[in-house]
Amino acid sequence: MTFFGAFFGIGVIVFVLSSGGMLRFLLNWEAIVLIFGGTLGSVMISYPWAALKWTSNSFRIVLFPPKRPPISDIIRVIVKLADISKKNGLEAIAPEIPRLPHPFLADACQMIVDGVDEHILQERMEHDINTTRLRHQQQTNIFNSAGTFAPIFGLLGTLIGVVQVLRNIQNPQMMGSSMAIAMTASFYGIFSANFLFLPIASKLGYYSEEDILLREIIAKGIVSLHEGDIPWLVSKKLEGYLSLALRRKALKKK
Repeated sequence: MTFFGAFFGIGVIVFVLSSGGMLRFLLNWEAIVLIFGGTLGSVMISYPWAALKWTSNSFRIVLFPPKRPPISDIIRVIVKLADISKKNGLEAIAPEIPRLPHPFLADACQMIVDGVDEHILQERMEHDINTTRLRHQQQTNIFNSAGTFAPIFGLLGTLIGVVQVLRNIQNPQMMGSSMAIAMTASFYGIFSANFLFLPIASKLGYYSEEDILLREIIAKGIVSLHEGDIPWLVSKKLEGYLSLALRRKALKKK
């Protein structure tokens, strides 16, 4: 969908600009440097390197989303593990660990096999979820900030272009190039914010919610597994938590 959306959106813009004969006027390197250089500088001022070093990974996630197993498959696997542990004990799930579909689930099951206390196990899983949520939120905030800065630099480019027009009011040729800077700067600022930075932030937010919900389901299932619940009860607990989480998500969007 990312590639299809980019192709469709750029195609619409190119069609409109070419129909009006404006396409050849948009390649203005001064405006491009001002918008993207200024936005990059503002983002670097706003966030430390510890957060910015993950942005390349964020671009890769948007273009090539990670393949996560469906939540229904995760619930089915956890119920299967509950059935094995109920019949043969918790240690019997060890052979299943290499075949588990999610690394978070595999790590949690390994801790169970190693005899980690339930409270320590739950604390470590919660710490992992909170760390993942914080990292995802930082990346979303970075691109939201870039989407805020870019139109402002577009306005700055327009002001610079207007000042140059006033300075060269006696020179029509120079006035034309100055107005080109003013208009193209606004275009690049608005275009990059609404077609690049903000959509990336939205998609990262979607993937983050999906990943966090999956990890929360796993954490709930592991706790239930560790407590020795029967498979039927494990299934009902996870399905109930999933329904509650989805309802909360829907209410939050409203």
